[in-house]
Amino acid sequence: MQHIIQQFLDYLEKEKRYSPNTLMAYQIDIKQFRYFLNGYFQEVTPDFQKVDKTCMKHFLGYLIEKGLAARTVARKLATMKAFFKYQERSELINVNPVSSIRAPKLSKRLPIFLEEHIIASLMEAPSTETVGGLCDRTILELFYGTGMRLSELVNLNVEDLDLTENLVKVVGKGNKERIVPFGDVVRQVLIKYLKKRNVAIDTESKNIPLFVSNRGRRMSPRTVQVRLKRYFQQISAGIGLSPHILRHTFATHLLDRGADIRAVKDLLGHESLSSTQVYTHLKVEQMKKVFRQAHPHAE
Repeated sequence: MQHIIQQFLDYLEKEKRYSPNTLMAYQIDIKQFRYFLNGYFQEVTPDFQKVDKTCMKHFLGYLIEKGLAARTVARKLATMKAFFKYQERSELINVNPVSSIRAPKLSKRLPIFLEEHIIASLMEAPSTETVGGLCDRTILELFYGTGMRLSELVNLNVEDLDLTENLVKVVGKGNKERIVPFGDVVRQVLIKYLKKRNVAIDTESKNIPLFVSNRGRRMSPRTVQVRLKRYFQQISAGIGLSPHILRHTFATHLLDRGADIRAVKDLLGHESLSSTQVYTHLKVEQMKKVFRQAHPHAE
């Protein structure tokens, strides 16, 4: 059993090129499923060949009884679908027990974004007189100016920047590269930040992290979250905000100003247009809210 699990994880890492965080999530889901099977079959190492559709339904019921949200259950079911599909393709099982099982219905959850005047206040929050403050300002500007993910930002190197053409090379999910443009505001703060750090923009050295910790090592995602938390707390309704909200804000503001949704899809690095369309739903909801608040006959 463990050998099959490891083969699957190796496949996700080497062929699908999933990130370490995604691999960890898959590993946790499968570990939980294996624990369930131990009790279900009353065996220490039950055979995956024994798993049928009824067993999978009991597993979903087990997750729901534990109080997990429908979205979490759906994600774990997706893991099981990928796991058993791999076994089926590898001819390790004769019948896929999960192929016809549907995920629980999910309620639509629209992304939160910040208004433009809030963004202006947020960008002014860090002091640019110190290396640390200038670093934080640069991180905020890059998030809002490019819409990149947290994992993409911490993996940036100085060599990924093209300050002549205002472009940055971003390595996204599945190690897929994309080129993202940025504006002059981002360019100016990047120049100032690199100068403060005493890093040459045209350096020939490779793999120099763009953002480093106080110890000079590549900044971790957790460090970025902690550093930005204080600035989010300073702005209106800042409780519970995270760096990802700047990605939502980037996309929302582009669409609000007439950007083509397919261009926004490419900028965000989305695989499919359906992932980007959530922002058009958000725009409609905002218009409905304004209408209800302002029109005499709204009620």
